[in-house]
Amino acid sequence: MSELADKRKFYINGKWVDPVQPNDLDVLDPSTEEAVAVISLGGQADTDAAVAAAKAAFPAWSTTPPAERLAYVEKILAIYQRRAPDMAAAITSEMGAPQDMSLEDQVGVGSSHIQTFIDSFRDFEFIRPLGAHAPTTMVAWEPIGVVGLITPWNWPMNQVTLKVIPAILAGNTVVLKPSEIAPLSSVVWSEIVDEAGLPAGVYNMVNGDGPGVGTQLSTHPDVEMISFTGSTRAGIAITKAAADTVKKVALELGGKGANLVFADADEKAVERGVRHVFYNSGQSCNAPTRMLVERSFYDKAVEKARQVAEETAVATGHQPGAHIGPVVSKVQWDKIQDLIQTGVDEGARLVAGGPGLPEGVNRGYFVRPTVFADVTNDMTIAKQEIFGPVLSIMPFDSEEEAVGIANDTIYGLTNYVQTQDGARRNRLARQLRAGMVETNGQRRGAGSAFGGVKASGRAREGGVWGIEEFMDSKQISGWDVDA
Repeated sequence: MSELADKRKFYINGKWVDPVQPNDLDVLDPSTEEAVAVISLGGQADTDAAVAAAKAAFPAWSTTPPAERLAYVEKILAIYQRRAPDMAAAITSEMGAPQDMSLEDQVGVGSSHIQTFIDSFRDFEFIRPLGAHAPTTMVAWEPIGVVGLITPWNWPMNQVTLKVIPAILAGNTVVLKPSEIAPLSSVVWSEIVDEAGLPAGVYNMVNGDGPGVGTQLSTHPDVEMISFTGSTRAGIAITKAAADTVKKVALELGGKGANLVFADADEKAVERGVRHVFYNSGQSCNAPTRMLVERSFYDKAVEKARQVAEETAVATGHQPGAHIGPVVSKVQWDKIQDLIQTGVDEGARLVAGGPGLPEGVNRGYFVRPTVFADVTNDMTIAKQEIFGPVLSIMPFDSEEEAVGIANDTIYGLTNYVQTQDGARRNRLARQLRAGMVETNGQRRGAGSAFGGVKASGRAREGGVWGIEEFMDSKQISGWDVDA
């Protein structure tokens, strides 16, 4: 095995610095199960140093002209796009996304978010009149302070850009703690931010795990806000940890999306839904993992899902192509295997895939694309977020029944509707309890907020809502409109 890449340093106060106390952790390539790099997990002293740097930088940064902050972000975008191949290689190595998907989607979504924030910020009104009824009452939007950003491994740059960029545009200073499982992309990201020349202390990055740096940020008296993306379990723990210091906490958590497929759906609806579940090896919180199918179309839908699963290739991330790669870790692989076996044990009909490694694979954390039919909503696989390429299909007889099944979950992130009946689409979009509803495969427009309800958290990330998420509103009376 080649020598491990040394990525132990943290980025604090505009410099790459060694950890106060080394605490090495190997970064494993999930395609090969081999270590590719070594990082250090931060401790309290590292967290304190990063927060102190951010706190010291806040007064000056928060009062910079918005155009100046925007210019820095435009520079970050240009460097990010130039470094895209490096970023894609890091993501493939740390979390297994196949080469093409890593460059086009994993890296590409970051470019898209940054550009959308640039566009949204150009027209952002920091001081707005309350309304015609109160012409001298103003609403001022102001930065919060030092913000702790805790990001996951499944879409590294999606989440880093959705947090870092609006936070600094809003005038905050930040400390980023990326996932310790997939930290290499955030090292590249920190190099990009460094090259862009942000003032020292505006952006800081400390590697670490949840119980360590994550908890230290969540409880730190000088951190005014935590923005977290990850599991619902961890989000609950962060909220409790942050309570004593009365922080603002923004959570983007898990999901168990329902995809309502009616008999009049377009011919690609089932295939589209299955591929969405398998995309990114099933490691997306907005995946439509419960497919609810109108009974008259149910058998055809199950057969189509089987075909798509059996046609879905699984292979190493280190090759081009439209295949899916491994899941991120042995811990995740074991969890997914247990849930697949639980589905079998609880009586769901295994249509495709199943437990074990795909045929011809003897290493790497690869999961067989799996489809269950005849699932009921009280089964474990219908209730728990599996976070792997596993689809559960269940029938329904009426629109009301479908809505009842879809809403019978602790989660509420994204739901999906497939029907040619426009009135039905509109009706269901309002009845489904979720932060987002997508219909007939049509994506939400650029600048639309990403976020959920219930146990999916209630953060709103992206566009103007994503900028406001990192600000406080101040209400002012007696404003001199002529001054």
